[in-house]
Amino acid sequence: MSYQYLMFDLDGTITDSGHAIMSSVSYALDHMGITDQPEDKLRRFVGPSLMDSFRGIYGMNDEDASEAVRLYRSIYEGERMYEVTLYPGIVDVLRTNIERGQKNILVTSKPHVFAEKILERLGLSDLFIYQTGPEFDDHSSEKVRLINKAMKDLGLDPDACIMTGDTHFDIDGAVLAGIDSIGVTYGYGTRAELELAQANYIVDRAEDLLPILG
Repeated sequence: MSYQYLMFDLDGTITDSGHAIMSSVSYALDHMGITDQPEDKLRRFVGPSLMDSFRGIYGMNDEDASEAVRLYRSIYEGERMYEVTLYPGIVDVLRTNIERGQKNILVTSKPHVFAEKILERLGLSDLFIYQTGPEFDDHSSEKVRLINKAMKDLGLDPDACIMTGDTHFDIDGAVLAGIDSIGVTYGYGTRAELELAQANYIVDRAEDLLPILG
């Protein structure tokens, strides 16, 4: 199948932002007296909303989770959010899509203000016709809302769309929105969770996306 509108997650799909996110989470936790946290716990913050993660992973109440988010952003909003690398081959995929007449769309759970700045710093803004992400006070990890917003704003047919992401949050959102999905294993999710979420396709490298998307 050839898709016309190609939705992409940001963290773990286009950019490897693990260091920036995990180090900022560690900073917030340290200042709340939670020190020396294992990497496997910190990795779980790449994907869902911060509030959901602080509440779900550390059992914080809303007040403490809000304070943790504040501490996180106090250090992340500086240069740290730009401490990311692009996954091998992903820019070529985005450019090839455009050459084939397809449209790239960014659908991220990262606050859209941050996402826009990161894409601009990386010189990727022109590769997307549309970007969407939550506002600062939107703490939901449900990606279906963002996918539906993109389809509504652009007037898209679900059959013409496909979502690519690295965690079950991306695939869950696609399933609920009624569009196809691709799970990538090179990010922060696992093949098992992508399979359980019922991704239509699963790939191990960015370049493996091209035959599916085209």
